[in-house]
Amino acid sequence: MLEFVQKVIEKFDIDESRDRVSVVQYSRDPEVHFYLNTFSTKEEVLDSVKGIRHRGGRLLNTGSALQYVRDNVLTASAGGRHQRGVPQVLVLLSGSRSSDNVDAPASALKKSGVLIFGVGTRNSSREVQKIVSNPIFAQSIPELSELASVQQQFFSSLSHMPFEVTPMKPSVIGKADSHKYFTNRDVVFLLDGSDGTRNSFPAMRAFVEKMVERLRVSEGKDRVSVVQFSRDPEAHFYLNTYATKEDVLSTVRSLRHKGGRPLNTGAALQYVRDNVFTDSSGSRRLEGVSQILILLSGGRSFDHVDTPASALKDLGVLTFAIGSRASDSTELQRISYEPNYAVSVSDFNELPNVQDFNREHRNSTSLIQST
Repeated sequence: MLEFVQKVIEKFDIDESRDRVSVVQYSRDPEVHFYLNTFSTKEEVLDSVKGIRHRGGRLLNTGSALQYVRDNVLTASAGGRHQRGVPQVLVLLSGSRSSDNVDAPASALKKSGVLIFGVGTRNSSREVQKIVSNPIFAQSIPELSELASVQQQFFSSLSHMPFEVTPMKPSVIGKADSHKYFTNRDVVFLLDGSDGTRNSFPAMRAFVEKMVERLRVSEGKDRVSVVQFSRDPEAHFYLNTYATKEDVLSTVRSLRHKGGRPLNTGAALQYVRDNVFTDSSGSRRLEGVSQILILLSGGRSFDHVDTPASALKDLGVLTFAIGSRASDSTELQRISYEPNYAVSVSDFNELPNVQDFNREHRNSTSLIQST
């Protein structure tokens, strides 16, 4: 097991600002050997791993260990960077079936946006399949002494997860470097359809069309939803309404301006969280698929935006906001996942100039790319 862990660590680019690693061993109770912020070099991490000794113990409480990792390791104080948009990954090596229940803590980790990979034996493989984020993230072997036999397959799964193996802050549009890996995405466009955007709406619609053209729209790859709002929000289609790019583009091209006042951006954000980023509407958040919201706002919100914006962030949704001259730039920054995910233009007719606004995030993971 230690050799397997060392081989995985050797694949990472360990540094305080890049990849971070923690190791926890458990039997009846969990014990952390080091946290995500204990070491800042690969050499230090490998030295510590080589010094780990087998813990022993009779009961195997995998559920308790999962809960411990959620509450004590994948936290800001222990070096977790979830709130900064850094992907959180848990790799579980389990040789036996758990004595306690694993369902609730595994679900809590997934709801927190943690991607769980697992390797199990003939005694634990079925349970490991329930714990991992996606069945394809589980490997099965007769005994843990045979970990080397699935090492390459495990590296392949890790490499094709929904972000780079070396995670950084996400951006919106960009060409992929050849060594980067991308995932499927659920992308929701939230459009200001109030009276103040009547003349700008064709430009907003054209922007959405151009963005959709860059996606790989299909049921198993990228999914798209469009919601328009003024006083109340209205979903034109959900993430699972269409399975082809042609169907999405056809509906986008036929969108009509909603009209109305006042502009309740807060209510629209809450609506998107409660009704669009859900399993029933086609969201694949619990499968580890990136959740992206792109807001186009032409004015200051009449209602409060902080609570619903925070709720979206807690859900793991990456919110990007584009506003016009009449928008409140500070409000857009509060809504966005991070302040620099907000962009302002003097007029929505300038939207073509920001279709590649990832240039300010040149060293970041692209979540929407050119095909």
